[in-house]
Amino acid sequence: MKASSFLSFVALCIIGSITTIPALPPTEPPLIHDHPFVVIWNAPTEHCRQLRIPLDTAAFQAVTTPAAAPGQFLTIFYEDRLGLYPKVDSAKRKRYRGGVPQNGNLTEHLAKARGQIDHYISQDSSPGLAVIDWESWRPLWDQNWGSKRIYKKLSIARALQMAPFLSSREISELAKSQFQLAGRRFMEKTISLGIGERPSRRWGFYLFPDCHNYGWEKPNYTGKCSTKTKKQNDQMLWLWERSTALFPSIYLHLNLRNSPKASLFVRNRVQEALRVATLPKRPYTMPIYVYSRPLYRDQTEKFQSKTDLVSTVGESAALGASGVVMWGGSKDYNNKAACQSLSEYLTSTFDPYIANVTAAAMLCSEVLCQQRGRCVRKNYNSAHYLHLNPAYFSILRADRKYVAIGVPSAADLKAWAENFTCQCYAGQSCSPKLSQPTKIKLIWV
Repeated sequence: MKASSFLSFVALCIIGSITTIPALPPTEPPLIHDHPFVVIWNAPTEHCRQLRIPLDTAAFQAVTTPAAAPGQFLTIFYEDRLGLYPKVDSAKRKRYRGGVPQNGNLTEHLAKARGQIDHYISQDSSPGLAVIDWESWRPLWDQNWGSKRIYKKLSIARALQMAPFLSSREISELAKSQFQLAGRRFMEKTISLGIGERPSRRWGFYLFPDCHNYGWEKPNYTGKCSTKTKKQNDQMLWLWERSTALFPSIYLHLNLRNSPKASLFVRNRVQEALRVATLPKRPYTMPIYVYSRPLYRDQTEKFQSKTDLVSTVGESAALGASGVVMWGGSKDYNNKAACQSLSEYLTSTFDPYIANVTAAAMLCSEVLCQQRGRCVRKNYNSAHYLHLNPAYFSILRADRKYVAIGVPSAADLKAWAENFTCQCYAGQSCSPKLSQPTKIKLIWV
């Protein structure tokens, strides 16, 4: 081989090693047909309806409420809606159902939970989501910091009462073991009950997995989950093996408004959930539905800017999440001014953006993955998004739905092919092969 030919061969090998992306594991097909990415409304807006303030929710693939209403696509089980959840109200200094999970009655808890599942989700229900929102304590001992330290204190007092002859170190180890075992049993048995009773639903715990990637005030903030947090998530393999969906949270704090750190915060939280979804040994990975808010966290007036919608909804879609749940609390839209602000925000900003992203995910799936998979960033830590170019597409509201109309440019399709790959749906074969649409596309969101 000539020297020049050898160098060319080496260069090609190097380029190939850089651009070759390992095949992604197959994932569960979408719950809503032909929608690789969905946006679900989950906020109480009854007060707005009573005030006759119109809310345009046509861009959402499902409209639900966190209020206690049966028969919804998404059912959320708060602490008081599913069994007899043991917890402590530190503000009131009151224990409920034994306080710590070691003192809970698992048999009575499951019996009550079964009846509540029957009430909220009918036996012949279509596919949907079931979210267990238990936030008073965390199942790993070391993650109960701040106000949650009360669970450690009560567990240590309980262990000391049972074995007063042990050393302080042995008491602490005993308390940790008893707490983690009981917490695990409560979570395992509860989610297994839900899946057994309503297998058509995708079950998981809200906020799991977490990344704990705060500290964005530091100048060198990367958003990455710490090695310690990843190891702790690995320790909860027992939970991922029983879950059929994951529901991480990406609520944005107001001090991240329009900051490039917002996308780093969200990106790494979603990516950690995608990593965790691959840990159980299954034929395909479980779906990720990311919890977000139209409003910034812990306040009821400022809505996410267009920039921050890209950093939350846009990031989630580009990374390969199955959808985003837009959650709201009872205090968010409980007066005329709040309802009017929401109405204007939906029409002017939110609906057009989520319709664009949803349609782009559908089009990319069609032109790159043969509609047998979803488009996922090749490099998770890049700033490439699934957006339709407004120069070639219009987003219109028609027939009580949103529709994207246009023809993608060759340059836009090339950019998708360069920056995205395909994650195939279980039972389907797909590969990133670009096909050019030859006629105007009508993409009904």
